[in-house]
Amino acid sequence: MTTTSPATAPLSDDTRAALDAAIARLRVGADAWAAKTLTERRALLLKVRAAVGVVAADWANIAAAGKGLSADHPLRGEEWLAGPYAALVALDAYADTLQALIEGRSPIDGVRTGTAPGGRTVVHTSPLNPIDALLLSGYTTEVWLQPGVTPQNARDAAGLAARHPSTRGGVGLVLGAGNVTSIPFLDVLYELIAFGRVALLKVNPTQDALVPVFTRALAPLVTVGAVQIVRGGGEVGAYLTRHPDIDHIHITGSEATFRAIVGSGEDRLAVPITAELGGVSPIIVVPGRWSRADLRFQAEHIATMRLQNSGHNCIAGQVVLLSRDWPQREDFERELRAAYARAPRRPVWYPHSDARLGAVREAYPDAEWSSGETRAIVTGGGDVETTEYFAPVLGILPLGGDGEGFLDAAVEHANSRLTGTLGANILVDPETQHRLGTRFEEAVARLRYGTVAVNSWTAFGFLTPTATWGAYPGGTVDDAPSGLGIVHNALLLDDVERTVVRGPFRPFPRALGRGRFSVLPKPPWFVTARTGAAVSEGFARFRIDRHWGRLAVTLVRAFGA
Repeated sequence: MTTTSPATAPLSDDTRAALDAAIARLRVGADAWAAKTLTERRALLLKVRAAVGVVAADWANIAAAGKGLSADHPLRGEEWLAGPYAALVALDAYADTLQALIEGRSPIDGVRTGTAPGGRTVVHTSPLNPIDALLLSGYTTEVWLQPGVTPQNARDAAGLAARHPSTRGGVGLVLGAGNVTSIPFLDVLYELIAFGRVALLKVNPTQDALVPVFTRALAPLVTVGAVQIVRGGGEVGAYLTRHPDIDHIHITGSEATFRAIVGSGEDRLAVPITAELGGVSPIIVVPGRWSRADLRFQAEHIATMRLQNSGHNCIAGQVVLLSRDWPQREDFERELRAAYARAPRRPVWYPHSDARLGAVREAYPDAEWSSGETRAIVTGGGDVETTEYFAPVLGILPLGGDGEGFLDAAVEHANSRLTGTLGANILVDPETQHRLGTRFEEAVARLRYGTVAVNSWTAFGFLTPTATWGAYPGGTVDDAPSGLGIVHNALLLDDVERTVVRGPFRPFPRALGRGRFSVLPKPPWFVTARTGAAVSEGFARFRIDRHWGRLAVTLVRAFGA
């Protein structure tokens, strides 16, 4: 999130001059970037990749410390996955896409396509290589294109502005998020590769300690004038959003911040803007016949969706939609409450979180609190359906129906009652999914969300560079509860509707012969994974050095989760 507002105080002359100088360097750099061939751009990305490898440990350690996680905290691995790991896999994916274009191929030549309900073309975007298939066993992503787009249309359009690299894209302003450290880095890459725009990154004040890391990691792009990095609060952001030499704005933050930037009347924003603004994400639990192990595993899964990064995620699951007619509902709720309470304690660190938790105490006096009164579970509807709390607050909302009837009711409730269109999660056992047949895929198609995760968490789509990330299409500058446009999208697909993530309902070894197979035991990103920190760091280090011996040790540790 960012706190930029055009109504903040004026800048000092020195600050204004420094910002003007950074933008002036980018105006020159925009011409230089347009003059670079795709081969030269790819070489620069590989230099950035090497630089990320050098700073990776500093990146993860500084981020963890800034969030109050000690060096031995069991959740510090989150900062490896959501920081350098995300940067490395994105750089690899963009380099592959540019190589395809250099060779005169479409970025999706050789990528499997299929169909989805409503005449949609599906591009199966991961795994695309054996390493992803191994490290993320059982997890896949697919991008659904808008109805009517054919596979040939998709192949022809893939590449976006990189198909015409000599076209000058201008200067883009990236207002960096303050919660997840890879977001500003990835947003800068998308500006450069997808749109041919050089980028001015304004770092959120919560990430000021990482500015030296970002500066070192992006140094190859800074040197050629393609990137500049500045810091400051709302007054800096306000100045930059109205600067006459900025051609485009991208923000990751809140809808209130977005509205302040867009403005109105004579102060209406004059340049295009894209945004990722979060929302209230549902977790739809389709009733079935679950074992005790299933109940416990999926309870820990939901606890992860809410508590990862202490709930300070735009994509954190917030409202669990359950069938009140499910015979196992009470058993599952007991497991969920227990998993939520036993997850490792950690600081609630994001600015203004105390006020958000206070609002929950006022709105829900019967809320169930745990972990030193820092995380809450509330039952029933109300504010939890319409307010993105951005804190450890989980709602449980029973609905009527069983089987297909419940699924239809839950989809309708998510679409019509919950704020936002960023991401939705569905948990369904493979036997029930098989019984629902095509009706299940039709329900997925009816969900108006930019990412839908089936037996996974939508954050997996965020972490996968060849998936897309953003609100469901159709928003406008005047009505964009979860934002406008997409990012990541390393295959540079056009006419995107959504990403669908699919994962295993059961981990190894219970996945054997029972639905989607996975060799992973408890995934390392689960907040209850005992070895998650070591495994997450090991995965990131393998992306850096490709050392198979050390990876083998990491995989052995994964089985201790």
